[in-house]
Amino acid sequence: MSMSDPLGDMLSRIRNGQMAQKSVIECPHSKLRENVCAVLKDEGFIRSYTKVAGESNKNVLSIELKYAEGRGVIRKIDRVSKPGRRVYTNVKEMPRFYNGLGIMILSTPQGVIADSKARAANVGGEVLCQVF
Repeated sequence: MSMSDPLGDMLSRIRNGQMAQKSVIECPHSKLRENVCAVLKDEGFIRSYTKVAGESNKNVLSIELKYAEGRGVIRKIDRVSKPGRRVYTNVKEMPRFYNGLGIMILSTPQGVIADSKARAANVGGEVLCQVF
């Protein structure tokens, strides 16, 4: 059976891995997932991620989760734009998540970037997820 929301699956794996206090989680590789992991790493929500060759030529993303004082750095991670309902925003109407403490990850013509960089570049796009 094929997966209808691969990014939502990765976010759920991250959420479940932090609840179980895992140090490393794995999920199937895709360019979108790798780009979202790059934004999470740049913003300091995960330690690192690597692309690993899995079994039968399937690549796997190995994501190293980050903890502070025994608690996961990611307190809340939610999918916004879903396959059944896509959510788009322009730079003027882009809301601030948790009053600027959290980030929104957007898919823009300039690539997958955080909301602060989208505001600086004056571009809007599809809101993929929110992280706090």
